[in-house]
Amino acid sequence: MPGRDLSLLIEAAREAGSVAARYFETGAERWDKSAGAGPVTEADLAVNGLLSARLRDARPDYGWLSEESEDGPERTERDSVFIIDPIDGTRSFIDGSRAWAHALAVVNAGRVTAAVVYLPMLDKLYAAETGGGASLNGVPIAVSRGADLAQASVLSAKPTLDPKHWKEGIPPVFRREHRPSLAYRLSLVAEGRFDAMLTLRGTWEWDVAAGDLILREAGALTSDRTGAPLLFNNRYPQVNGIVAAGPVLHGDLLGRLA
Repeated sequence: MPGRDLSLLIEAAREAGSVAARYFETGAERWDKSAGAGPVTEADLAVNGLLSARLRDARPDYGWLSEESEDGPERTERDSVFIIDPIDGTRSFIDGSRAWAHALAVVNAGRVTAAVVYLPMLDKLYAAETGGGASLNGVPIAVSRGADLAQASVLSAKPTLDPKHWKEGIPPVFRREHRPSLAYRLSLVAEGRFDAMLTLRGTWEWDVAAGDLILREAGALTSDRTGAPLLFNNRYPQVNGIVAAGPVLHGDLLGRLA
């Protein structure tokens, strides 16, 4: 049986999926955030409101960090914190693609301890808790054990292949693919459908916190682009990119990065 925090996240994610799916089917008003921060829709805000009420009422002593909530320093003073992306892949949602996700995580002392990534339109719910393994729709999942970078399938955006990121130029050609949701990309690697995932720029915590634990519980190694462990609930809520893969491939990728 899932622990109390994971059970709470699963229930909340399914509720969020029901709300977001209604907006997806009927259409949602959209607008652009200030300072070039990208688009947002009324669905993002509705899901954020639901999750805030549901989760914070259940755990009033936990801090709160969400892409769609005003941030403040008080969360860094809490032992545990929710880190939430109400809709990861908002552009995908707007465009009518079904590959968007709700990403929910609980972080304790900087490390993720419970996590859910839920894609309601694809009926895919990834979940993990510390020491409990990772699952997709209740079935255990495991990362690929591929070790040859030249044969690997890697989820990354095109700028990742800029030669400036690599010590000796672009590494042996691997098959690069992309998905609009970072949380979904990480979960697909945890599922073993792809061998690795890379992003080499500053990355918002709400995009990757849930996927970090799902990956680690599926047997992957995760780190920032320098090889340092991923720690969350930072005052400025970003990590320095992310490298995620099975143990051998993870080391190979890190060794090649500038």
